[in-house]
Amino acid sequence: MIVVATSDFEVYHGVVNELRDRGATFTTVEPDQALPERAVVVVTDADHASAFDDVSTIVADPEQPRRAVDQALTTVRGEDGRTIIGVDPGRKPGIAVLDGGVVVAAFQVPLADAVDVIEREVAEAAHPVVRIGDGSRLQSATLVNDLEDVRIELVDETGTTPYLGTGARGMEDVLAAVNIARLEGEVVDSREIEPTKGELQLIKDRSRDRSDRNRAIDEMLARRVAAGELTIDEALAKHRGDEE
Repeated sequence: MIVVATSDFEVYHGVVNELRDRGATFTTVEPDQALPERAVVVVTDADHASAFDDVSTIVADPEQPRRAVDQALTTVRGEDGRTIIGVDPGRKPGIAVLDGGVVVAAFQVPLADAVDVIEREVAEAAHPVVRIGDGSRLQSATLVNDLEDVRIELVDETGTTPYLGTGARGMEDVLAAVNIARLEGEVVDSREIEPTKGELQLIKDRSRDRSDRNRAIDEMLARRVAAGELTIDEALAKHRGDEE
């Protein structure tokens, strides 16, 4: 059983709400009370971290209660606690966070925000690994090259996107990320991709659609967009500046 033992209101409020949202079984006690016999893990604050010797103790950050709850649930399940992040790359990558094989968080964000989300999830995680699908070549290369200080595996994502029935539309990228997280891949630290003529033309076409002058960016800027150095909007701003 998970026990919440803290006199810190922010820790208590954040952890208890997170546990309730997860449907987890838990109880609460005052820090100076005896723990229930079934206690397996205690979630507490920094001031009381040394008060519990007989069970696993997790110190909760009041600003990150979800991380403490993830650790507590993994401990109760008796799993190894390894954090694996699966990423289905694209213009809005699907991101799934697994702890001990259980999905504990999921996101879908613009490519420009994906690295920040992933780095936040691996910070202080137990033995983290990031598994990125090898499709969407340019976007996956951007993610591989921008991530630092974490094990990255490039995964063959063939067959990872599931069939979606009624009411499940829009979830395919996140569900594919879950499947990618569960597949071992090749360890990489960089990925160099030369954009094809078709990929560069697609970027130019998108820039034309976004331009208030109905003009496309040039090939040099398109290559920088393909490499992840610029967004299309940033490339358009540079293009307008060069014309003026």
